[in-house]
Amino acid sequence: MIARVFATAVALWVLTMTMASAHALEPGYLSLKQMAPSTWQVFFRKPDVQGKPMQIEAVLPSVCDAPVSLEPRHDGSAWVTSWVSECSEEVAGKTIEIQGLATQRTDVLARIEYRDGRTNTLRLTPENTYVTVTATPTALGVLSSYLALGFEHILEGWDHLLFVFALLLLIRDTWRLIGAITAFTVAHSITLGLAALGYVSLPGPPVEAIIALSIVFLAIEVLKHDPRNPRLSERAPWVVSFAFGLLHGLGFAGALTEIGLPANDIPLALLGFNLGVELGQVSFVLVVVTCLFVLRRLIAVFPMSVSGLTAITPTLTAYAVGGVATFWLVERISGF
Repeated sequence: MIARVFATAVALWVLTMTMASAHALEPGYLSLKQMAPSTWQVFFRKPDVQGKPMQIEAVLPSVCDAPVSLEPRHDGSAWVTSWVSECSEEVAGKTIEIQGLATQRTDVLARIEYRDGRTNTLRLTPENTYVTVTATPTALGVLSSYLALGFEHILEGWDHLLFVFALLLLIRDTWRLIGAITAFTVAHSITLGLAALGYVSLPGPPVEAIIALSIVFLAIEVLKHDPRNPRLSERAPWVVSFAFGLLHGLGFAGALTEIGLPANDIPLALLGFNLGVELGQVSFVLVVVTCLFVLRRLIAVFPMSVSGLTAITPTLTAYAVGGVATFWLVERISGF
């Protein structure tokens, strides 16, 4: 009885934590593009919160004129506004602020693009709602900004994490699991780099739909597990994880493309973003493995039916994972 209740709780946890959205809350985005020595094109993207724009506002340096009152328009996923601002002095050394960010739970990325090709990407957080614009970004600044972006993107991307979680359910051998996760890492690193550099380009909606389909596939493989007759996904899981990892890399590239890469530091920015993704992925795996370790210790202490727990939990969890992924698949296909 205890085993059945626990297994149901695990399944409901997966369902509850992922049903709301494949991506929890995308970061805001502020772009300043220099059109003339004193003229800047401004683009501000506010995250959507229950059908309304997040209550944040971009405050440009005091040397720039304030925009007229503009109503944001919905672009299908967020609320956007754009305007032209005249600045009486250089913006380098001046402060940009996002009012209202301190009470939110997401970040805002600010990208400043100069006429000569220099690009500066800055990150504003609820703990640090303003930043100083630098004329030339430092290598460490570029690396740390994109590393943080990659880390947050993978932890907010429930579909990517659910794929990794399904791999943990499917593969029982430690070395095969390490091989599968390594193959997944290598694959999405390849397509992330190629797509970010413009060598590969696929429409976003079909890619997102196939990512959901990859999770459905793994959930089915978990349900069809037979110790006497292991399937290809269990005998050579790196083949499956590498193939689907190529598609997940295109999903990562979609987020990176929206933000853009600094023209003079593209390799460093790519490295930072990819390292952030890997750190987030490793952190997630460590948390799951730790929870499993604690669970085993609890089973050893409390009188539970270990065999019943072992038999029921993977099945119910696989159904929950597959159900959520199927919901995403239908939702994304209907949005084509």
